[in-house]
Amino acid sequence: MTPPGESPIARAMGRRPLEHVAAIGHPAVFLDFDGTLVDLAATPDAIVVPSGLPDLLVGLERALDGALAIVTGRRIADIDRFLTPAVFVAAGVHGGEYRTGRGEIVRPTTEPIEPELVEAIRVLERLVPGVSVEPKGATLTVHWRAVPQAADRIEVELRRILEGGPDHLEISHGRKVFEVCPRDITKGTALDHLAALPAFRGRVPVMIGDDVSDESAFAAAERLGGVGYRVRGETFPAAVADFDSPRQVREWLSVLLSRISR
Repeated sequence: MTPPGESPIARAMGRRPLEHVAAIGHPAVFLDFDGTLVDLAATPDAIVVPSGLPDLLVGLERALDGALAIVTGRRIADIDRFLTPAVFVAAGVHGGEYRTGRGEIVRPTTEPIEPELVEAIRVLERLVPGVSVEPKGATLTVHWRAVPQAADRIEVELRRILEGGPDHLEISHGRKVFEVCPRDITKGTALDHLAALPAFRGRVPVMIGDDVSDESAFAAAERLGGVGYRVRGETFPAAVADFDSPRQVREWLSVLLSRISR
Protein backbone atom coordinates (compact mmCIF):
# COMPACT_ATOMS: atom_id res chain seq x y z
CA MET A 1 0.00 0.00 0.00
CA THR A 2 1.29 3.46 -0.89
CA PRO A 3 1.74 5.67 2.19
CA PRO A 4 -0.62 8.69 2.34
CA GLY A 5 0.91 11.77 0.74
CA GLU A 6 3.58 9.85 -1.12
CA SER A 7 4.70 11.50 -4.33
CA PRO A 8 3.69 10.31 -7.82
CA ILE A 9 7.28 9.26 -8.61
CA ALA A 10 7.33 7.06 -5.50
CA ARG A 11 4.04 5.44 -6.51
CA ALA A 12 5.28 4.90 -10.07
CA MET A 13 8.39 3.11 -8.86
CA GLY A 14 6.42 0.76 -6.64
CA ARG A 15 9.01 1.03 -3.83
CA ARG A 16 11.43 -1.20 -5.78
CA PRO A 17 14.32 1.12 -6.63
CA LEU A 18 16.58 -1.50 -8.20
CA GLU A 19 13.86 -2.43 -10.67
CA HIS A 20 12.71 1.10 -11.42
CA VAL A 21 15.88 3.14 -11.66
CA ALA A 22 14.87 4.24 -15.16
CA ALA A 23 11.69 5.84 -13.79
CA ILE A 24 13.67 8.68 -12.23
CA GLY A 25 14.10 11.43 -14.77
CA HIS A 26 16.64 14.21 -14.11
CA PRO A 27 17.39 13.26 -10.48
CA ALA A 28 19.19 15.07 -7.68
CA VAL A 29 20.64 12.60 -5.19
CA PHE A 30 20.82 13.21 -1.43
CA LEU A 31 22.61 10.57 0.65
CA ASP A 32 22.93 9.82 4.32
CA PHE A 33 26.31 8.27 5.20
CA ASP A 34 26.39 5.81 8.14
CA GLY A 35 24.09 2.85 7.59
CA THR A 36 23.32 4.07 4.06
CA LEU A 37 26.59 4.30 2.13
CA VAL A 38 28.68 2.38 4.67
CA ASP A 39 27.85 -0.28 7.24
CA LEU A 40 27.56 0.76 10.85
CA ALA A 41 30.37 -0.12 13.24
CA ALA A 42 30.85 -0.37 16.99
CA THR A 43 32.19 3.20 17.10
CA PRO A 44 31.91 6.11 14.63
CA ASP A 45 35.60 5.91 13.67
CA ALA A 46 35.54 2.13 13.16
CA ILE A 47 33.52 2.21 9.93
CA VAL A 48 35.07 0.78 6.78
CA VAL A 49 34.69 2.79 3.58
CA PRO A 50 34.63 0.51 0.52
CA SER A 51 37.57 1.29 -1.73
CA GLY A 52 35.45 2.21 -4.72
CA LEU A 53 32.93 4.44 -2.93
CA PRO A 54 34.64 7.84 -3.36
CA ASP A 55 35.18 7.25 -7.09
CA LEU A 56 31.58 6.07 -7.50
CA LEU A 57 30.25 9.22 -5.85
CA VAL A 58 32.58 11.48 -7.85
CA GLY A 59 31.48 9.82 -11.09
CA LEU A 60 27.81 10.16 -10.19
CA GLU A 61 28.22 13.78 -9.13
CA ARG A 62 29.81 14.59 -12.50
CA ALA A 63 27.09 12.73 -14.40
CA LEU A 64 24.48 14.69 -12.44
CA ASP A 65 26.20 18.01 -13.17
CA GLY A 66 26.85 18.52 -9.47
CA ALA A 67 23.43 17.47 -8.17
CA LEU A 68 24.68 15.11 -5.45
CA ALA A 69 24.91 15.92 -1.74
CA ILE A 70 25.73 14.17 1.52
CA VAL A 71 23.11 14.83 4.23
CA THR A 72 24.46 13.46 7.49
CA GLY A 73 24.50 13.69 11.24
CA ARG A 74 28.30 13.71 11.13
CA ARG A 75 30.42 16.80 10.79
CA ILE A 76 31.34 17.59 7.21
CA ALA A 77 35.03 17.40 8.19
CA ASP A 78 34.48 13.75 9.14
CA ILE A 79 32.89 12.99 5.77
CA ASP A 80 35.82 14.65 4.00
CA ARG A 81 38.24 12.51 6.01
CA PHE A 82 36.48 9.27 5.11
CA LEU A 83 35.95 10.11 1.42
CA THR A 84 39.28 11.85 0.75
CA PRO A 85 40.27 13.19 -1.70
CA ALA A 86 36.66 13.64 -2.85
CA VAL A 87 34.74 16.72 -1.65
CA PHE A 88 30.98 17.11 -2.03
CA VAL A 89 28.15 19.52 -1.38
CA ALA A 90 26.99 18.57 2.10
CA ALA A 91 24.80 19.27 5.08
CA GLY A 92 26.44 18.17 8.31
CA VAL A 93 25.19 17.69 11.88
CA HIS A 94 21.60 17.36 10.62
CA GLY A 95 21.74 20.75 8.92
CA GLY A 96 23.78 22.52 11.60
CA GLU A 97 26.41 23.27 8.94
CA TYR A 98 26.56 23.42 5.14
CA ARG A 99 29.00 23.39 2.26
CA THR A 100 27.15 24.57 -0.82
CA GLY A 101 29.91 24.07 -3.36
CA ARG A 102 33.12 22.08 -3.80
CA GLY A 103 35.30 25.16 -3.34
CA GLU A 104 33.22 26.66 -0.52
CA ILE A 105 34.02 26.65 3.19
CA VAL A 106 31.81 24.91 5.75
CA ARG A 107 29.39 27.38 7.32
CA PRO A 108 27.52 26.77 10.60
CA THR A 109 23.85 27.71 10.79
CA THR A 110 23.66 28.23 14.55
CA GLU A 111 25.79 28.65 17.65
CA PRO A 112 27.42 25.56 19.19
CA ILE A 113 25.97 23.96 22.30
CA GLU A 114 27.30 25.74 25.38
CA PRO A 115 30.52 24.18 26.77
CA GLU A 116 28.99 23.96 30.25
CA LEU A 117 26.13 21.84 28.96
CA VAL A 118 28.51 19.64 26.97
CA GLU A 119 30.52 18.97 30.13
CA ALA A 120 27.35 18.22 32.09
CA ILE A 121 26.34 15.63 29.48
CA ARG A 122 29.83 14.11 29.48
CA VAL A 123 29.06 12.94 33.02
CA LEU A 124 27.12 10.12 31.33
CA GLU A 125 30.43 8.59 30.24
CA ARG A 126 31.39 8.11 33.89
CA LEU A 127 27.89 7.26 35.05
CA VAL A 128 27.41 4.51 32.44
CA PRO A 129 30.71 3.00 31.26
CA GLY A 130 30.48 2.27 27.55
CA VAL A 131 28.62 5.49 26.71
CA SER A 132 30.44 7.91 24.40
CA VAL A 133 29.53 11.60 24.12
CA GLU A 134 30.41 13.27 20.81
CA PRO A 135 30.04 17.07 20.61
CA LYS A 136 29.50 18.29 17.04
CA GLY A 137 29.10 22.02 17.50
CA ALA A 138 25.41 22.74 17.03
CA THR A 139 24.47 19.20 18.08
CA LEU A 140 25.71 16.48 20.39
CA THR A 141 25.46 12.70 20.08
CA VAL A 142 25.28 10.25 22.96
CA HIS A 143 26.36 6.84 21.65
CA TRP A 144 25.10 3.79 23.59
CA ARG A 145 25.63 0.96 21.09
CA ALA A 146 28.06 -0.71 23.52
CA VAL A 147 25.51 -0.71 26.36
CA PRO A 148 22.04 -1.21 24.82
CA GLN A 149 20.67 -2.55 28.09
CA ALA A 150 21.19 0.89 29.64
CA ALA A 151 19.31 2.89 26.98
CA ASP A 152 16.34 3.80 29.19
CA ARG A 153 18.55 4.89 32.06
CA ILE A 154 20.71 6.98 29.74
CA GLU A 155 17.69 8.77 28.30
CA VAL A 156 16.29 9.51 31.75
CA GLU A 157 19.61 10.95 32.90
CA LEU A 158 20.00 12.95 29.68
CA ARG A 159 16.54 14.48 30.09
CA ARG A 160 17.35 15.34 33.70
CA ILE A 161 20.56 17.11 32.61
CA LEU A 162 18.66 19.12 29.99
CA GLU A 163 15.90 20.20 32.39
CA GLY A 164 16.10 23.93 32.93
CA GLY A 165 18.61 24.27 30.11
CA PRO A 166 18.19 26.05 26.76
CA ASP A 167 14.62 25.53 25.56
CA HIS A 168 15.63 25.36 21.88
CA LEU A 169 17.22 21.92 22.32
CA GLU A 170 15.47 18.57 22.06
CA ILE A 171 16.38 14.88 22.17
CA SER A 172 15.90 12.77 19.07
CA HIS A 173 16.41 9.02 18.73
CA GLY A 174 18.73 7.35 16.26
CA ARG A 175 20.35 3.95 15.76
CA LYS A 176 21.75 3.28 19.24
CA VAL A 177 22.23 7.02 19.81
CA PHE A 178 20.45 9.99 21.33
CA GLU A 179 20.94 13.30 19.54
CA VAL A 180 20.68 16.66 21.29
CA CYS A 181 19.70 19.07 18.52
CA PRO A 182 18.15 22.53 18.08
CA ARG A 183 14.45 22.14 17.28
CA ASP A 184 14.69 24.01 13.99
CA ILE A 185 17.58 21.92 12.61
CA THR A 186 16.52 18.80 10.70
CA LYS A 187 17.61 16.90 7.65
CA GLY A 188 14.35 18.00 6.05
CA THR A 189 15.26 21.67 6.28
CA ALA A 190 18.74 20.72 5.07
CA LEU A 191 17.36 19.03 1.96
CA ASP A 192 15.09 22.01 1.26
CA HIS A 193 18.10 24.32 1.49
CA LEU A 194 20.31 22.23 -0.79
CA ALA A 195 17.51 21.54 -3.29
CA ALA A 196 17.29 25.29 -3.94
CA LEU A 197 20.94 25.49 -5.09
CA PRO A 198 21.39 26.01 -8.86
CA ALA A 199 22.79 22.51 -9.52
CA PHE A 200 19.79 20.87 -7.80
CA ARG A 201 16.98 23.17 -8.86
CA GLY A 202 14.35 21.68 -11.17
CA ARG A 203 15.48 18.09 -10.57
CA VAL A 204 13.69 15.14 -8.95
CA PRO A 205 15.06 14.80 -5.40
CA VAL A 206 15.97 11.28 -4.28
CA MET A 207 16.84 10.93 -0.58
CA ILE A 208 18.30 7.68 0.77
CA GLY A 209 18.67 7.09 4.51
CA ASP A 210 18.45 4.51 7.26
CA ASP A 211 17.40 6.30 10.44
CA VAL A 212 14.62 8.21 12.17
CA SER A 213 16.48 11.47 11.53
CA ASP A 214 16.13 10.85 7.79
CA GLU A 215 12.32 10.85 7.93
CA SER A 216 12.06 14.63 7.65
CA ALA A 217 14.32 14.51 4.57
CA PHE A 218 12.16 11.78 3.00
CA ALA A 219 9.13 14.01 3.54
CA ALA A 220 10.94 17.02 2.05
CA ALA A 221 11.98 15.04 -1.04
CA GLU A 222 8.43 13.80 -1.58
CA ARG A 223 6.97 17.26 -1.05
CA LEU A 224 9.25 18.45 -3.86
CA GLY A 225 7.98 15.70 -6.17
CA GLY A 226 10.69 13.15 -5.46
CA VAL A 227 11.10 10.04 -3.35
CA GLY A 228 12.59 8.90 -0.05
CA TYR A 229 14.22 5.46 0.08
CA ARG A 230 14.75 3.60 3.36
CA VAL A 231 17.64 1.25 4.08
CA ARG A 232 16.92 -1.85 6.14
CA GLY A 233 18.35 -1.93 9.65
CA GLU A 234 17.49 -1.26 13.26
CA THR A 235 15.04 1.51 12.32
CA PHE A 236 13.40 0.20 9.15
CA PRO A 237 12.51 -3.52 8.98
CA ALA A 238 12.34 -5.44 5.72
CA ALA A 239 8.60 -4.79 5.39
CA VAL A 240 9.11 -1.05 4.88
CA ALA A 241 12.70 -0.89 3.59
CA ASP A 242 13.57 -0.24 -0.06
CA PHE A 243 17.20 -1.41 0.19
CA ASP A 244 18.47 -4.39 2.17
CA SER A 245 21.89 -2.91 2.95
CA PRO A 246 24.42 -0.17 2.15
CA ARG A 247 25.91 -2.55 -0.39
CA GLN A 248 22.64 -2.59 -2.27
CA VAL A 249 22.51 1.21 -2.13
CA ARG A 250 25.95 1.35 -3.73
CA GLU A 251 24.83 -1.11 -6.42
CA TRP A 252 21.82 1.08 -7.17
CA LEU A 253 24.00 4.17 -7.43
CA SER A 254 26.23 2.29 -9.89
CA VAL A 255 23.21 1.37 -12.00
CA LEU A 256 22.00 4.98 -11.89
CA LEU A 257 25.44 6.18 -13.01
CA SER A 258 25.46 3.70 -15.88
CA ARG A 259 22.04 4.82 -17.05
CA ILE A 260 22.86 8.54 -16.90
CA SER A 261 26.21 8.05 -18.64
CA ARG A 262 24.76 6.33 -21.71
